[in-house]
This record gives sequence, structure tokens and C-alpha cells, in this order.
Amino acid sequence: MKKYEVMFIVKPAEEEALNNVVAKFENLLQANGGTVEKVDRWGKRRLAYEVKEHAEGHYYLMFFSAEPKVIAELDRVMKITDEILKHMIIKEDE
Repeated sequence: MKKYEVMFIVKPAEEEALNNVVAKFENLLQANGGTVEKVDRWGKRRLAYEVKEHAEGHYYLMFFSAEPKVIAELDRVMKITDEILKHMIIKEDE
């Protein structure tokens, strides 16, 4: 398995809704054989420009290990999840 990190920005919402979004992606990774190592919650921050009519968002950085085929599924699900404003998946250096 290779190590990855994903940075994503979630629309402003209540704490429970934010936790549900993070749990959704943790469960997706674990269901496909990946392991979540750490989730950094950076909190609510102002965006440099409006994204989908939002000027603020909650930033998250998730570190995980997974097979490369899982990345395509994670990317697909993040693209169709309405709560996600932006995301970026990066492979960590060996």
C-alpha cells in the first residue's frame, strides 16, 4: 500500500454534519482496504475566492494508506458529494 494525503474543504455546517462527511470518507477508505492514519481538522477559514457561492469552508487534511485503485473511487465520490467544495489527493514521497 502507498501513503497518500487528501486535503478537502467542506461547506460551512453544524458540527454533526461535518463529522458525518469525514466519517463517510473514512468508511469508504476502510471498506476498500485502506487505513486512515490521521485526520487534521484545521477548522473554519475564509476562502481566497468564492467557491460554489461560499466564502468560508472547513478545512480537513487526512493521511491514509491505500492501493492506487482506491484513489479513483475516493476522487469520484468526493466529486459527487455536495458538501465538498474542493479537494486534492496527493501521493506522499517514499
